[in-house]
Amino acid sequence: MAERSWSLAGALRGMFVKPTIDEQTWDDLETALITADFGPAVTEAIVEELRAKVDKYRTTDPADLQRMLRETIEERLARFDPTLHLSERPAVVLVVGVNGVGKTTTIGKFARFLRGYDRSVVVGAADTFRAAAVEQLATWAQRAGAEIVRPQQERQDPASVAFQTVEYAKNTGTEIVIIDTAGRLHTKGGLMDELSKIKRVVEKQAPIAEVLLVLDATTGQNGLAQAQAFIEHAGVTGLVLTKLDGSAKGGFVLSVQERTGLPIKLVGQGEGVGDLTGFTPHVFAQQLVG
Repeated sequence: MAERSWSLAGALRGMFVKPTIDEQTWDDLETALITADFGPAVTEAIVEELRAKVDKYRTTDPADLQRMLRETIEERLARFDPTLHLSERPAVVLVVGVNGVGKTTTIGKFARFLRGYDRSVVVGAADTFRAAAVEQLATWAQRAGAEIVRPQQERQDPASVAFQTVEYAKNTGTEIVIIDTAGRLHTKGGLMDELSKIKRVVEKQAPIAEVLLVLDATTGQNGLAQAQAFIEHAGVTGLVLTKLDGSAKGGFVLSVQERTGLPIKLVGQGEGVGDLTGFTPHVFAQQLVG
C-alpha cells in the first residue's frame, strides 16, 4: 500500500516542472499512475492516449501534458453518471457490501448527507446476523438526525425488518429509507438469497431506488474482488468509496468504475458524520492531478 505521505499530485509536480517531455517523463508518469492504483490496463490506456495527443499537437511542454492528463482523467470519470436517483416517495436505498468496509458507518453519514438537504430519513437495521450492527447503526442514526427501525426480536428475519422500515416510512411520510444489510453469512449463496428476498419483500411496497455497494478504497483491487458477488447478484446501481485518500489511492476511483461499469455516487474521505460527499468528476480530477 502506498505511504500516506505519497500523493499523485506531488509525484507529478516534479515531472511537470522539467523543461521538456522526454522518455523519462513517460516512464515516471506510468510509475506514478500504477502507484496511485489506476491498475495496469487503465494506466496503459491513459499513457497511450496522452502520447497520441502530445504527437498530434506537437508539444514538448510538460504543462500541456499535465493539462491533458487532467482532462483525460476527467473525461473517463465523466462517462459514468454519479446522480443519485431518489425521486420516489419513499425512495428506498439498499446498502450492501462485505463486512469491514464501513457499511454501517457509511449509512449514518449518508443519512446525515440527506438531512443536509432537508430530507426526512429512516434507516432499517436489517443486518440482524451481526449483534453489534443494530446498536452501531442506532448510534449513527442519532448523530445524523434520522429515525431507526430495529428488529423486534433477536435474529429477526432481515426481510421483515426491511418491510417494517418501508411500512414506517409510508405511514409517517418519511421521504427516504436506507436499509442496512448483512455483509457475510455462512455461505455466499445464502447471503445473495437473503438480499434477493429483501428486494422482493420491499418491492411489494415500493420500488427500490438505489442499491449502493460500499467499497473500502484502501483495499483497492482486492476489495473489488471480494465484492464481486454483490455486483453479479445484488442489482447494484452505484458505488460508495470509503476511506478514500484522494491522492494516494485515487486511481482506484477510475479503475473501479471502468472494471465494474458502475458509477461512483458517494465518497467518504474522513471519520466524521459529515465526511461523505457526492462525487464530482471535475473536482476529483483537479484534486488528483493538481
